[in-house]
Amino acid sequence: MAGLAIDGSNPDVSLLYDINGLTKSSPGWFDRGMEFVGEYGIMLALVLVVLWCWWSVRRRGSAEDSVAAVAGLLWAPLAAGVALLINIPIREFVGRERPFVDHRGLDVLVAGKTDFSFVSDHATMAMALGAGIFVAHRGFGLAAIGLALIEGFSRVYLGVHYPTDVIGGFALGTAVVLLLAPLAMALLTPLVSAVCRSRRAGLLVRSRAAREADRADAAEAPGTRPLGIPEPRPDDNNLAA
Repeated sequence: MAGLAIDGSNPDVSLLYDINGLTKSSPGWFDRGMEFVGEYGIMLALVLVVLWCWWSVRRRGSAEDSVAAVAGLLWAPLAAGVALLINIPIREFVGRERPFVDHRGLDVLVAGKTDFSFVSDHATMAMALGAGIFVAHRGFGLAAIGLALIEGFSRVYLGVHYPTDVIGGFALGTAVVLLLAPLAMALLTPLVSAVCRSRRAGLLVRSRAAREADRADAAEAPGTRPLGIPEPRPDDNNLAA
């Protein structure tokens, strides 16, 4: 992989120069903004999307849907962490230097990058979060995937990654989310379901208004108890009698 980057006729290198070359005609404030966006901004935005999605799903839909969505949202950051761990040996095995090491004339907007280039940690984490959110909620997931694509573009724009570093990160993050999702959901769904049945911790899965609506539905349909409604406690006076 490292050898592919040496040939200037390689499409990977050509695209690198094309994207990074945009910095030469962009104003300084835009470059500083891209530096923040590429290093921290997109990740912060993805965290906000996770929180916004959680707030939304706990207020709307059935209890079963809320449990499944919250379990999926828990899987998203866990998948990102797993993908980053998998990337550690990949980076060491490939050993691809940063693009500015082998190619002159790049405008490097983020200094101090001394580790290997393939696969991009930022792209891996961003796409893992995006794909994980998509598993939980399609609408929020599409927005998160869009943010991940911007993250990948910014890494090349900043001059710290080749385009194939970013594509590899996208592939790794998506693969971890989708391949391990069945196992993760099988483990997380019962846990979230148990939390949902709790009187206090259940508010993390279902809002108070949603739980009250579940109680109203249960009252109208005797003999059924929606997920998330705890069993009534025996009356102490009746026990004493």
